Amino acid sequence: MNKLLIIIPAFNEEKSIGKVLTRLRETVPVADALVVSDGSYDETAAISRGLGAHVISHAFNLGYGGALQSGFRFALNKNYDMVVTMDADGQHDSAYIKNLLDAQAQFGANVVIGTRFLEGGYKAGIFKRVGISMFSLIVRLYTGKRITDPTSGFQLVDRSVLQFLSHGDNFPLDYPDANMIMLLHKKKFIIAETPVKMTNREDGVSMHSGIKPLIYMIRMFLSIVMVILRKD
Repeated sequence: MNKLLIIIPAFNEEKSIGKVLTRLRETVPVADALVVSDGSYDETAAISRGLGAHVISHAFNLGYGGALQSGFRFALNKNYDMVVTMDADGQHDSAYIKNLLDAQAQFGANVVIGTRFLEGGYKAGIFKRVGISMFSLIVRLYTGKRITDPTSGFQLVDRSVLQFLSHGDNFPLDYPDANMIMLLHKKKFIIAETPVKMTNREDGVSMHSGIKPLIYMIRMFLSIVMVILRKD
């Protein structure tokens, strides 16, 4: 059996991380969990350790990409074969990790993206829908593949992808979404998509609150341009 690590970036998620880890233990008992507490100043790290998860604590908030990169390096150093990334706020149902694993086996995929839009039941605001649709179109025009949820953080990657992302500037530290799908396609990795269940968060503040969606859009467009212009 492949050695599986679940990476959970977290920033001040003490209200939800316990439920997430308990649910993960119930649904995927064979997997190990790593919580990357990204500059949290609440009890996120302590609760995670108490529930048996590995924990990396950043002294400062490095952002989502920085937290993932720490998790990927941990996975490589500990010789994990595959990694699943999921949110700490309870939006991702760990029971659907099975879908990611099944799709990886079925398609021989290096990357499996969990999409909230094929399963049904997810309610996204109009602006979020428009943004996701726009990036989905860009990815489809560039790769020829229909990816319905290019901003999903519920994903599986295998060791070959971890090794690629660990080198140089292959991994963006801010928002690894549509730009990362395009880069991995460019590097001939096999990408698949499978239905998963997601819900809206119950506690805390979304990383896309306030003016952050606008900043995200600008940076993502710039990152996409850099992928297209990249020579190597």
